[in-house]
Amino acid sequence: MPPSPRPLGVAPAPASYSLNLFPRRRCLPARHAVSMAASHAHDAHFLRRAADVADRSAGLASPHPNFGCVIARPQLETDDVEAWVVGEGYLYSQGTPCAELLAAEEAGEHARGATAYLNLEPDDCYGNSTAVSSLVQAGVTRVVVGLRHPLKHLRGKAIQLLRHQGIQVDVVGEDLQSKLFKEALGSCLIVNAPLLYRAAFHVPFSVLKYAMTADGKIAASTGHASWVSGKASRGRVFELRGRSDAIIVGGNTVRLDTFTCVVDPRLTARHVKGGHVPVRIVMSQSFNLPEEANLWNVHDAYTIVATQRGARRDLQKKLAMKGVEVVEFEMLNPRDVMSYCYDRGYLSVLWECGGTLAASAISARVIHKVYAFFAPKIIGGVNAPTPVGELGMKQMTQAIDLIDVSYEQVDRDMLMSGFLQPIPDLSPVIPSVDEIPSVDPEVSPYETNIISFYKTWDTFGAFANFSPHPISLPDENGDCFTWPTVEHYYQAHKFVSVDNPQARDIVQEIKQARSPEEAARIGRTRQRELPELIGSPRKLM
Repeated sequence: MPPSPRPLGVAPAPASYSLNLFPRRRCLPARHAVSMAASHAHDAHFLRRAADVADRSAGLASPHPNFGCVIARPQLETDDVEAWVVGEGYLYSQGTPCAELLAAEEAGEHARGATAYLNLEPDDCYGNSTAVSSLVQAGVTRVVVGLRHPLKHLRGKAIQLLRHQGIQVDVVGEDLQSKLFKEALGSCLIVNAPLLYRAAFHVPFSVLKYAMTADGKIAASTGHASWVSGKASRGRVFELRGRSDAIIVGGNTVRLDTFTCVVDPRLTARHVKGGHVPVRIVMSQSFNLPEEANLWNVHDAYTIVATQRGARRDLQKKLAMKGVEVVEFEMLNPRDVMSYCYDRGYLSVLWECGGTLAASAISARVIHKVYAFFAPKIIGGVNAPTPVGELGMKQMTQAIDLIDVSYEQVDRDMLMSGFLQPIPDLSPVIPSVDEIPSVDPEVSPYETNIISFYKTWDTFGAFANFSPHPISLPDENGDCFTWPTVEHYYQAHKFVSVDNPQARDIVQEIKQARSPEEAARIGRTRQRELPELIGSPRKLM
């Protein structure tokens, strides 16, 4: 029978896995040292697995971080550590159950006396303590945390709550400091790099992607660019889009692709099943853009054109009539556009632009990572475009070195990725274990750099459309039905007052949506495509 959980309110046991408890390695009995090393190896393994699980939510839960939870307990009858896992979960969309609750539900009674591994400290914000209470009620007796929360108004709160409930909490870098955790910590940093960059630099995490030939060209001298890389590489690009909140291209890219009739880009993640649809942003100083283009079809995805104040007001009005949002800047530049995206709450932006805009963005220090696809072909051409334009560097010693470079074979192509700037280290501002602030005194709740996780709880902890709680309300037939969330009910009832088979199919599609975000996406898309099916949605009293 598994051991019963420690009673609530009882102080946690000493951190037996902390290296700080042992002054010198030679003082340890040999068996104890081996046992501790094995325990550290297991902890590091499951923490990396928690980061891998968390990565499944990339692009689906923004602006929330990527959370993963793995619950494991040793099994005497097997040395296969994978068999020790009794539950795991991740945040698979906004407003859905948290990773800790999903893992605890999967583990059931096996969670009692087990250890939970979290790549990131939970969000205990706006009165929603589901993550902490799920682990406490499941009977977990130990929690290993990869990173404290990077946002100051949330950092340390969930860890303190867990410790106050008698659960032993070990944090990598504080309680767990062996070399075995270096790789695990790296995994935890990378999976939430967007949030860390945003918290440190007040701009979204930006990735520059390009495909080039072996002689460094992204297109022929004529501008023809389809296709530089192979089909497998293009599939990886769709994955990158699916992980991003927005995709940025320059006006020149739109003009070349559309006017040459080579390819009329959609810039969607259409090949990634279940992925969200990123916003498309076109940066054009002159607004010299085609009147007809796939990018202006907002049924595919929402489109924003960023331009300079006063540019071609006639075309601005025409695109606005199509549903395209036009944003004017006094001086159009990458830094101001990224500040604008930051204010909109974006975490991750993918740049798929030409060399001129890429150079401008790199010079403005808003590009953080590069994905470069190398195709085994040569096109030549003195005037053929390259992935990055003029940076003003005259000597090779001025070149920017990529950090943490990795290489991957993608069919016939080679993918190289690396960071232009290291992932921010926020550890110097981590509070002490004994510090128990209810609200960080350095932070005002009205500061614009605080990310508001707006689709689950409001600032007063009140019930919202995206809150992860079912609600019983009438369906299209007037019968009582348990809707997964209020948003499911709201979107479906846009169509219930119309006597049309297609409207009824849409209601059923919304009913079966896995998350409130998916229900909202279905409802809004069908509303744009089929406005004639919209009735008067019922309102909650």
